[in-house]
This record gives sequence, structure tokens and C-alpha cells, in this order.
Amino acid sequence: MQSLDVYRAPRERFLPVSAHDLTARGMNPGELDFVFVTGDAYVDHPSFGPALLGRWLEAHGYAVGIIAQPDWTTPDDFARLGRPRLAFLVSAGNMDSMVANHTVSGKPRRDDAYSPGGVGGRRPDRATLVYCTRIREAFKQVDIIIGGIEASLRRFAHYDFWSNRIRRSILIDSKADLLVYGMGERALVQIAEALSSGRRAGDLTDIRGTVCKRRSEEAPQPLASRAAAAANSGAAPVALPSWDELQDAHQGKNAYARSFLAQHRNTDAINADVLVEPYGPWSVVQNPPRPTLSGADLDRLYELPYTRTFHPDYLDAGGVPAVEEIRFSLVSARGCYGGCSFCALTFHQGRRIGARSTESLVREAQLLTTLPGFKGYIHDVGGPTANFRRPSCLRQETHGVCKDRQCLYPHACKQLVVDHSDYRDLLRALRAVPGVKKVFVRSGIRFDYLLLDHDGEFLRELCQHHVSGKLKVAPEHITPQALAAMGKPGMNVYERFREAFEEVNRSLGMRQFIVPYFISSHPGTTLRDAVALAEYFRDQGGTPDQVQDFYPTPGTLATCMYYTGIDPRNGKPVPVPTTHEEKAMQRALLQYRDPRNYQQVRRALEQTGRTDLIGNGPKCLIPARPPSVPNRAHARGGPGTVTRRPTGAARPTITRSGPAPPARTPESSAPPPNRSARKRRAHPR
Repeated sequence: MQSLDVYRAPRERFLPVSAHDLTARGMNPGELDFVFVTGDAYVDHPSFGPALLGRWLEAHGYAVGIIAQPDWTTPDDFARLGRPRLAFLVSAGNMDSMVANHTVSGKPRRDDAYSPGGVGGRRPDRATLVYCTRIREAFKQVDIIIGGIEASLRRFAHYDFWSNRIRRSILIDSKADLLVYGMGERALVQIAEALSSGRRAGDLTDIRGTVCKRRSEEAPQPLASRAAAAANSGAAPVALPSWDELQDAHQGKNAYARSFLAQHRNTDAINADVLVEPYGPWSVVQNPPRPTLSGADLDRLYELPYTRTFHPDYLDAGGVPAVEEIRFSLVSARGCYGGCSFCALTFHQGRRIGARSTESLVREAQLLTTLPGFKGYIHDVGGPTANFRRPSCLRQETHGVCKDRQCLYPHACKQLVVDHSDYRDLLRALRAVPGVKKVFVRSGIRFDYLLLDHDGEFLRELCQHHVSGKLKVAPEHITPQALAAMGKPGMNVYERFREAFEEVNRSLGMRQFIVPYFISSHPGTTLRDAVALAEYFRDQGGTPDQVQDFYPTPGTLATCMYYTGIDPRNGKPVPVPTTHEEKAMQRALLQYRDPRNYQQVRRALEQTGRTDLIGNGPKCLIPARPPSVPNRAHARGGPGTVTRRPTGAARPTITRSGPAPPARTPESSAPPPNRSARKRRAHPR
């Protein structure tokens, strides 16, 4: 980390975090309208939900305080700002607390980029539940509203990988009064207005972008759908399988797959229906999503007076590591229509794109040039997918996104509008800002979409101006079965992109590389698929430095497949690697060159009948006899080590023969910015 001097900002510029801060503002505990409780350290930057929403509420005239990473062993710390006038707002942080605390193999994480000093252990498991319990102990009748990635993706009954069972809606288990899902700016303002008028959070049953609890005998009061509104009648809600049905020993998994599909089809503000999930005497009711924020609203939101750094209370701990990754990066858009099975974006940000204006982003870039520590390099300009800056088609503006099809999978829709001109012009404008030396693109580039743009100008400018030696893309696998399960394009599409990238760089006289990323043990893959991927690495002359093992987390199509063994899109069974042995063999095959993986690779080749790959021939993966194994006291995360990448951390790379290209600047080698508020798995599309 740079000298902490570059991160300093006056305490009075932050939202209050203590009684002392309130006194300095002429306030007393209990006079705030809202108090945020979050599992992350307080970083006053729009990449952190409490800061973004806190500033948004502040701009609408509400007084907001933040309790970051409280001591959850006692209710005392939750009372430090007093009882809020309107409600507590609770979030586990930028990541699901179970993902933040545990690797996919179940081991506790030692580090945490969202905590002071990067030290793990500052948030409890299932933080939303724990925080709500402590708040109730401190203030019996206070309103509690939950939100953020953990609450948003657990709003209905969901498979929980860590306990290996179905858990109820987090709204039921937390005993909160209301749940805000997705990007909550507009919903929170409407809630604040309702609470200010004297209503209680538990009585708010008709606000878009929220999930509420209703007694099952009471008919939900659904919002009118577009078609029903035209007929001047109420829309009938969609009944999801009940909690009892999901628990059924014989049909529960089929019911879960049906429920997931219904949820997946109702994520658009225009065509979504009200969803009702019964729990005996109570039902969880999801109102339709709110429309994506307009460009003008996004501009206003991201230009609020953030300090763009961590709170001064963390100086002695060395700051908060995540700040380094986001401090000099720009968020240009929200939403993603890529449709990857392992991604939860559809359920959190939605498939429709909302983009900021070029003028707003230029103003933010000008602001970056004035910040201490800025050396001329903007580290990223993007969002969930960097080259998605406009709606995927014109039809969705009036009809919403399609419920029964994807924009890019299994092939590009005929209605898809392919146009990089807006993003290209944005990057040109940012390059022209005085004081900016280089503008990098480290958000994922969706390469299949890029190939559909036959102009070629964007790819050329991307290579010439915006790649820091390596471009990250995510083919994820190579076999048709695996890619179909992942919702990714065929391997021939990736190969076409790789050839185009190499040709452009040759014409520019530049030596740059593609860094492709792959997943092991994804639902829909088998050992034979992993063997095929190992053969691909062999033919490419490289092996991955790291392997990303599939992590079943709430809110993804892939997790539904993992639990049920069913692809809910077609109702067909899919193979699922679930045993430790098979998952370990798939990981080992992806790093077959590591001597430590020899025995597992050999077992996998024998089980798949591919003993032709054992020996000393040019096509063999491993020799007939075990090689000597080096000292196991190798560096953590070194070659052969399988690690789970925290969201926002550097992705795995393939080490190729010959020297790697040097980074152009020390700044350009930093990891990509974290955008966890934008999606659960932040990675190249």
C-alpha cells in the first residue's frame, strides 16, 4: 500500500460513526433517521453499498450514520448511535458473509480485503442474521430493513452450500421487517418517505424492489402488471412452491428447479409478476423490481461528495486493502445480459443496462487527477461487463427483457444491437483529460459480443490504448456440454477472438497476451471434460497458475443445478461433481504438470479410460512413473495451489513458454477494481 498520507480525509467529511461524531455535528444519539450496520469497514466510496446509499439518502434530506463491523458478541456496539428515528439498515457487506469467511473447500479465510489491515474474522458467519438479532436485543420494537448482496440473493428459500441444505428466506430467518433487493436507491427513498409519514416498515407491502411478509390468509396486494394495468385490473401473483414442497424427500428438488426458473423469469421491471412463497401461516411476497436508474440519476449518484477513501479510524491498522483496487477506477454502467450460469447478476442488478453519461465520467476522471497519489493511470472503466453500455435491443424498452431466452446464448439474438461506439467515444474522452496518461480496461470484455461488431475499430483501439500487456477474458471451458451448462459460447468463438486479438497486436507492433480463465467442477462437467481441458492446455503449451473451483452460492443457475442435478431451463438432468475426490481430480487435471497432482491425475485418466495419456510421448499428460515431489513448503498460492479468488482479486493466469510481457507501469499491474455491489462473481465475461 502507498503511504497512508495519500488516503487521509478529514473526519468531518465522513458520515458519523460514533457519539463523538454526532456531538461534533450538534446532534445527539437517537437523532439520526437511519443507521447502517455493515459487515465491511466503512469506505466512503460508491463501490461500497452503505456509503453509496448513505450519501444518496443524505442528498434526499435524511440524517444517516454507519456502524461498520460491530462487535457482534454483545448488543452494546449496535447502540452506539442510539435508536434511529426511522429504521436500521442492515447489510452483510459487499460479499455474502459465508463467501467472505470461507473458501470453497470450507477453510476459514485468513485475509479480508474489506477489513482494516486486510485481516479476516471481523464479520460473523451469516452476518445479516446475527446483526438483526443483536439489534433486536438493543432495541425491541425498532424497524429493521435488510439488503445488500447477502439478503438480495437469499430472499427466497435457497440452497445453502455451507450447511448442505435448503434454508428459508432470509427475511423469515432474520425476523427483519422488510427486505430491499437489487440496487436499492429508489426503493429506499420511497421507504424513507413512507416511514416519515408514520407508517411502519412491516406494513409496506406495495413498494417495488422489496420483499415483505404477509399472513397467508391475506391475499397479496400485487402491483399491476403492464397488461393488467391496461385492463384496469389487478395482476394475479405467481405462486412459487411452498416451503413444505421444497422439503419433500421425493419431489423437493424438482420443486426447487421450478421455483428457480419462475424467479429467473421475473427479474425485469416491465414484465415481472408478484411472486409468493408460502411458509405455513406466513408468505414471503416479492414485488416486481424497480426500473434501472436513468443515466441522469446514475450521474447524480456517483457524483455525490464521497471522500473516496477509508475512514480515518483505520489508519493505525494500515487502511483497508480494497481501496487500492477502486480508488482510481470508474464505474460506467450497471447490469449485464451475458447470462452466465455461475453469475448472480440477473437477480441483483438485472439484465438491463444503465449507463452513466460521458460528461459525468469525464468529471469524475478530472476529480481523480486532483487526488493525492494519482499518477496518471485510470485503472479501469467498466462495470459487470465493460463493453455493455446500452440496452441489448430496442424491444426491451417497451416489453422488458425476454423471459424465455437469453441475448447471447446459445447464439446471439437477431434483435441484439451491437455497437461499441459509445464506449469507444467514452474511452477517447477519458484519454483526453489533462493529467491522465493511460486509461486501462480491466473489467471483463465479452468477447463474443465484441466479435459481432464487424467494424473492428473498437478492438484495435482497445489493444492500442487500453490493455496493460494482458487482456483478461473468460472462455471458462472448452467442451460443448460444459459450455452449454455455463451459458457460454462455443470454443470456436473464443479461438476466433484469440486470432483476431493476435492479428491486431501484430499489426500494431505490440506484444500483448490474452489471459483466459477456466472453472473446474462446474455443474454439467465430468472428468472427461476435465481431461479434454487438460489436453487443450497441453496443446497451448501452458498451464494455469491457479484454478477456480466452482463455488455454489445463492442466486445462480449453476447452484440450482448443483443442488438439484437438473437444468431448470429444460428440466433435463446434468452431471454434477459433488464428491471431494472428483472435484480434486478435476482441479488436478487442470494443473497436470504439478508433480504434487500426479496421483490424482493418474486416477482420473484411468477412470476415464485415457491411459494413452500416461507415458513419455509428446501427447502424454504425465509420465509412467511418479516424478519427484518438491518440498511442500511452497508459497501459499504458488504453482499447483488451488485457491478461491476473493471477488475483485487477481484472476488465475496461464503461464506460457517464454518471458511474460512486462507491465507498462507499476500502477497498471494492480488487480482490477472490486465491484461486488454490482455482482457476486466479478470476473471477465
